[in-house]
Amino acid sequence: MGGLPTLKLYNTLTREKSVFTPIDPQNVRMYVCGPTVYDYAHIGNARPAIVFDVLFRLLRHVYGENHVTYARNITDVDDKINARALRDHPGLPLNEAIRLVTEKTETQYLEDAKALGCLDPTVQPRATDNIGQMIDIIEKLVAKSHAYAAEGEVLFDTRSMADYGRLSNRNLDDQQAGARVAVEAHKRNPGDFVLWKLSSDSEPGWDSPWGRGRPGWHIECSAMSERYLGEIFDIHGGGLDLIFPHHENEIAQSRCAHGTDVMANVWMHNGFLQVEGRKMSKSEGNFVTIYELLHTETFGGRKWPGEVLRLAMLMTHYREPIDFSIKRLEEAERLLAKWPTFKQSGGAADASVVNALADDLNTVAAVQALHALAQAANTDPALLSAFAASAALLGVFLKETEVDEAVASAVDALVAMRLEMLKAKNFTEADKIREDLAAKGIQLKDGKDPATGERVTTWEVRR
Repeated sequence: MGGLPTLKLYNTLTREKSVFTPIDPQNVRMYVCGPTVYDYAHIGNARPAIVFDVLFRLLRHVYGENHVTYARNITDVDDKINARALRDHPGLPLNEAIRLVTEKTETQYLEDAKALGCLDPTVQPRATDNIGQMIDIIEKLVAKSHAYAAEGEVLFDTRSMADYGRLSNRNLDDQQAGARVAVEAHKRNPGDFVLWKLSSDSEPGWDSPWGRGRPGWHIECSAMSERYLGEIFDIHGGGLDLIFPHHENEIAQSRCAHGTDVMANVWMHNGFLQVEGRKMSKSEGNFVTIYELLHTETFGGRKWPGEVLRLAMLMTHYREPIDFSIKRLEEAERLLAKWPTFKQSGGAADASVVNALADDLNTVAAVQALHALAQAANTDPALLSAFAASAALLGVFLKETEVDEAVASAVDALVAMRLEMLKAKNFTEADKIREDLAAKGIQLKDGKDPATGERVTTWEVRR
């Protein structure tokens, strides 16, 4: 890839940063765990959506828009969904209530992601559309003695995998069962986890060789990633909280079913998020959804634009913990106010921004580089296209504000009047016009016509 940077990524599996080499440069493949659609996404859910959207943009920049496949799943079968459906629609049949909950929540998640500047992934498979693939993998695991049926469940036998626990660096003997797995007598080992469980008549279920039931938590992602990306693919991403048990168990299922050494070559995880210095929880009173931030005055007594939320996230390296605060949002907003607005153009992203992102998605350095470019573009319009392309690589869009034609004419008239006052050396009145326009969010920029040397003034609406 002549002229393009060497991409380096930190791999949780190897615990080191190394040069990224795709399996097939013509089809770079990435899977990221998406939402479980039982409730509106909270601000912690926004972080992986934004982080891996930036990586998606970078991969497309390096390898070409048509040579990257990004899959992000929708989990629409889960006991939390069942509970929410019963709570919100107690008078409806469960299947109908579940559909209402999942469709509403999924739609809102996609709208939230779009407001945060995220591109649509290449594919967004739903778990319920891939039950057959899940059953197929479970059958392979049973046939290879990596899984067993017991008391209405099919469980993965963690002792059957020699290096189980490698991703999370856990010793199986010291390991406790995952958060969603109860330690019960029918398990051969405490760490064994559910692949399939029977459903009652009032629960959603599908026919299987083990009876009518539904999948466990982890098997969904193994099935969907294989279907859309293959048995081995390039990058698997998600939040740090998913390393164990979810990602560890995905690896176990996929590798043992397919007989492969790896599931994904690179595992990437974004750090935890706190709100105002505390762990986010409803009991703490600091639980806030993306929807609330965008559309209500819940946080800081005001609404926050999507680009402010996005930039606030990008001002911390993705692997570091982030303190999501009103102060950080205000800092991001002040920074955005200093950047030029623009119409999208076909310019090329600046090397300073690209190289920062190529170094393990260093968005902190990329934002700093973008700010330097913005300052230069504010005095040299020739740099606007490079700034616009660089901002787009980060997914930060500052499109020019539409101005009513009558308002634009009025501003043009005031600008012309000010130029006449400057020619007459009536600086007091000229300054007053500038100040009055600035108070209305309109910034004037003075310069010289390169051909005539005469003073010219342009204006733009500042955000």
